[in-house]
Amino acid sequence: MRGGTVVFYLLLVILLTMASVQYGLGRLPGDIVVDLGSIYFYLPFTTAIIVAVLLGVVFWFFRR
Repeated sequence: MRGGTVVFYLLLVILLTMASVQYGLGRLPGDIVVDLGSIYFYLPFTTAIIVAVLLGVVFWFFRR
């Protein structure tokens, strides 16, 4: 993979992860949530892995 392709893939994973959390996939087991009252931190770790694997399968399928 070239550098531009890797950056594109990472940006695509980030955007799709944000969209999936906002529109229905969020809060899977393994996602990190810290709620301290006035501070709320959410890291969709498992969701990002699932999106990355699905994108990898799609790109692999089209490359064949």
